Amino acid sequence: MANKALAADPYNLIITGVGGQGNVLASRIVGNILSDQGYYVTIGETFGASQRGGAVMSHLRISSAAILSPQIPKGRAHMVVALEPTEALRVLKDYGNARVKAITNTRPIYSVGVISGELKYPSMDDLKLWMGKLTQAAWFIDATDEAVKLGNPILGNVMLVGALAAVGELPLDKNGFREVIARTMSADKVEINMTAFDRGVASIR
Repeated sequence: MANKALAADPYNLIITGVGGQGNVLASRIVGNILSDQGYYVTIGETFGASQRGGAVMSHLRISSAAILSPQIPKGRAHMVVALEPTEALRVLKDYGNARVKAITNTRPIYSVGVISGELKYPSMDDLKLWMGKLTQAAWFIDATDEAVKLGNPILGNVMLVGALAAVGELPLDKNGFREVIARTMSADKVEINMTAFDRGVASIR
């Protein structure tokens, strides 16, 4: 059994984004790191039109004592990690509370309505203002921009895992991340993922 090292037990984490951003993989990585330490991790996922950039949300319920139902109750999230800024707001509206925290990628993905001019995407200043009102603490990470510099925008999801580790609410560390990546990806991809993880950590520290 794991020693308790969670900011809350159980700890309710939501990782959200849109189809194609890799948030399902990010949830699996986090879940595997924690499972390796003996925690009970239940993952539940909801998919919108993921093939067309629809919302994708993963619920992770983490406990040192019990297996929990996969759905986080409304208003009970401890942390929201969002690969797309407006998805953070969407999740916080339903699952946020006075003590919830959030880590958000700053790169927007525009819906068809925004692209066609029917809808207006909010400015980053407005998003930060609203997020500040909906959370106890919020971090904004240029994850996609940094991932592009590494040669693959999908690495933004790994950067956010690194940022989550740096916040310190869950027992996530570099060694645990390396072990999971080494057994789930080909050897030639390990080091670039480690670099992305480190950049995510640095974005918080």
